[in-house]
Amino acid sequence: MKKIVCIVMAALSGYFVMAQSELPPVDKSPMDMSYYPINYPVLKIQDKLAEPLAARVVYSRPKKEGRTIFGGLVEYGKIWRLGANEATEIEFYRKVNIGGKKIARGRYTLYAIVNENSWTFIINKETDTWGAFKYNPDKDVVRVDIPVEKTNDALENFTMTFEKKDKSINLVVAWENVRVALPVKL
Repeated sequence: MKKIVCIVMAALSGYFVMAQSELPPVDKSPMDMSYYPINYPVLKIQDKLAEPLAARVVYSRPKKEGRTIFGGLVEYGKIWRLGANEATEIEFYRKVNIGGKKIARGRYTLYAIVNENSWTFIINKETDTWGAFKYNPDKDVVRVDIPVEKTNDALENFTMTFEKKDKSINLVVAWENVRVALPVKL
């Protein structure tokens, strides 16, 4: 009986090892998401929400890994998906105003054209797309030029987060020694 149990256990462990090796490897640039209000899921679970959900951004987080990012990996003057892998998506849970343009509640793709001193943020109607390879400017909802802030500390991981600013919020994008804040009026 012990031999049969050992044989079955060996066969099953071999099966599980084989099944695990067929799974995709961990992504080099993991997907992340940020909410406004910040920590929305935790606040909701704890019944501590002071204001309703306004926005969420879903993006992948590449690392610097010793590379020159802006003007190198991310070329100046070219469309960029704001991160890695799939194009970054932003969802608004109510009407917002960006760059003087009213934007309806919904899900959009977020791109940028990066330059040394300013970025052009682009909100686009096309969703569920990979990278910026199929970017279609005819589907742009709004374009907004935002000045670049240089930082003293180099940030290893590409990061997007929201911050409260008076009666508005900013979508903050930071990487390497650059920080850019897109104003979103609620």
